[in-house]
Amino acid sequence: MDAAQQEATARARELQRNWYGEPLGALFRKLIDDLGLNQARLAGVLGLSAPMLSQLMSGQRAKIGNPAVVQRVQLLQELASQVADGSVSAAEATERMEEIKRSQGGSVLNNTTQTTSSSGAPTVKRVVREIQSLLRSVAAAGDIIDAADTLASSHPELAEFLRVYGAGRTSDAVTHYQSHQS
Repeated sequence: MDAAQQEATARARELQRNWYGEPLGALFRKLIDDLGLNQARLAGVLGLSAPMLSQLMSGQRAKIGNPAVVQRVQLLQELASQVADGSVSAAEATERMEEIKRSQGGSVLNNTTQTTSSSGAPTVKRVVREIQSLLRSVAAAGDIIDAADTLASSHPELAEFLRVYGAGRTSDAVTHYQSHQS
């Protein structure tokens, strides 16, 4: 790989970090490990071709163009956390992956059973991811930061919201949300 390709790959991974909270290679490898998948199976569940998944993982492509695929990634992340905490068995996970594979996407603010806690309320992390997904589906992180800068003097709360939820990491946004609930 020459210097220009390395620079393009580094830029794509940085964009992925801004848009998705981490480079897609790391995110997809976690899903593969946590759910016992291989790349071909993950691509199938997400509705991507294997070459497209490979390009996203390697940083040859930066963005997932289909919002339904982004939503499936989010559903798989939640499923992986449920498998990890023992609330979903391996057999149930396999069944849920088939449901995720068949899902057509739709509104990023869908409130399905996979997005709720045991009390029936959406989890904070899920709500934060939905807000991030919605903001990132209409603008790149740099554009969101520019908008926040423009709004900073007249609407500081909105500017902070855009910075944290639109261009920040999911974990930082969850912490921000929780600190403002007290």
